[in-house]
Amino acid sequence: MRLVFAGTPAVAVPALDAIAASGHELLAVVTRPDAPAGRGRGLVRSPVGAWADAHGVEVLTPARPREPEFLDRLRELAPDCVPVVAYGALVPPAALEIPRLGWINLHFSLLPAWRGAAPVQHAVLHGDELTGASVFQLEEGLDTGPVYGTVTAEVRPADTSGDLLERLAHSGAGLLVAVLDALEAGTARAEPQPADGVSLAPKLTVEDARVRWADPAFAVDRRIRACTPAPGPWTTFRGDRVKLGPVTPVANGPELKPGELLVEKARVLAGTGTVPVQLGEVRAAGKKAMSAGDWARGARVAAGEVLA
Repeated sequence: MRLVFAGTPAVAVPALDAIAASGHELLAVVTRPDAPAGRGRGLVRSPVGAWADAHGVEVLTPARPREPEFLDRLRELAPDCVPVVAYGALVPPAALEIPRLGWINLHFSLLPAWRGAAPVQHAVLHGDELTGASVFQLEEGLDTGPVYGTVTAEVRPADTSGDLLERLAHSGAGLLVAVLDALEAGTARAEPQPADGVSLAPKLTVEDARVRWADPAFAVDRRIRACTPAPGPWTTFRGDRVKLGPVTPVANGPELKPGELLVEKARVLAGTGTVPVQLGEVRAAGKKAMSAGDWARGARVAAGEVLA
């Protein structure tokens, strides 16, 4: 089939690789415009755009996909279908109508669970034991279209959002190509999403990533893993922001007040609303990430000091 691919971040690249190896014809990619990044704030191509540049594929970067110039170019390309992975912009009806088979979206949840921008983060945050990916027909509603197929994945106890999303990006890429193959063969069948089991997954903010030390240890652990790598879990120490890596609840640890630090020879503990957690990596403002022990020694953490 003739395809135009829509996507932006690195998590979309495995799907591009799979499509390139599938035998379908990739005409162009649609991605978000180049954006400032790095210390110099120079304009940087998105990972999908960079992939297309490296493979000699046309790159379309409309500020909004309703722009007449973009719609005209899409009509000229005349794709049979537009597969989408994390594009990052709402697609208007005028664009949805152009491909013969519409736009199909690879979404990283088992729909109708976790509709929205951050399905993997919410699955980890809420302690889901099973999640997956779905390919569905894109329509005007938020991730509401009928589903062509799913794959499942276990949420492992130590998974961060980054770990889980990497696995789903690869298994979901295979699912996406399988649906494209079925669409080409005329055997694909999309089933409406059930009315029950709907949950929403809005983007997690920097404030969402702030650790709440009065929460139970399991909730502290989930929040930190859910916000790793983005937006990045954090707390404050002596009034300055400190970023944290994943932690480990300590079932039989000493009794500590929420946020209270205890520096031992082989570990650094922080109190929660229940049992303490053992800190992993710590990154103080303006410094590189280091082990909690090295951070505590360098900061000369005193008995009774707290993470706020």
